[in-house]
Amino acid sequence: MIGNFIADAIRGNKYKHFPSEIQKGIILHRHIDTFTDQHPIVRKSKRRLHERYGHYNGVIIDLFYDHFLAKNWEDYCKIPLDIYAQNFYSLLHEHYEILPEKIKDMLPYLEQYNWLYNYQFLEGMQQVLKGMNRRTKMKSQMHLSIEDLNEHYQDFENDFTLFFKDLIIFAKNKTATL
Repeated sequence: MIGNFIADAIRGNKYKHFPSEIQKGIILHRHIDTFTDQHPIVRKSKRRLHERYGHYNGVIIDLFYDHFLAKNWEDYCKIPLDIYAQNFYSLLHEHYEILPEKIKDMLPYLEQYNWLYNYQFLEGMQQVLKGMNRRTKMKSQMHLSIEDLNEHYQDFENDFTLFFKDLIIFAKNKTATL
């Protein structure tokens, strides 16, 4: 879980400095990113976004899909989302010393705004999108994508549901080979 979560902050082969289980999480995350970027349903979702977002459309779709995962959490996990999120935050603290600085800097906000839990709510998504827009110095216009989400809500949710079935199978198979 830790490796998967920190993977975007680890470049190149720097993952080899981590314990083997964390390395596996980083590698799995990279495989999932490639699978996701190439998946026809994800590409369909990206095309539904307004063209103003440019190369940020992949990040936006990732966030939209996070919303639908959180919203429908009970379909995918027996542990309630609020408990899962708190357990995950505790796990991050247990491994704090090995977290990349970027993740350490983000952790207080992750917990304070309880991102993992609040992704299920449109208000939570709006706050995340505003924050992401600020992090891009207002270049991404990601805060406006809440309009796209509302306009095509059911289409995005249908895309997520179909894609996530494929992703679960892919991740199980890939995990077995790591």
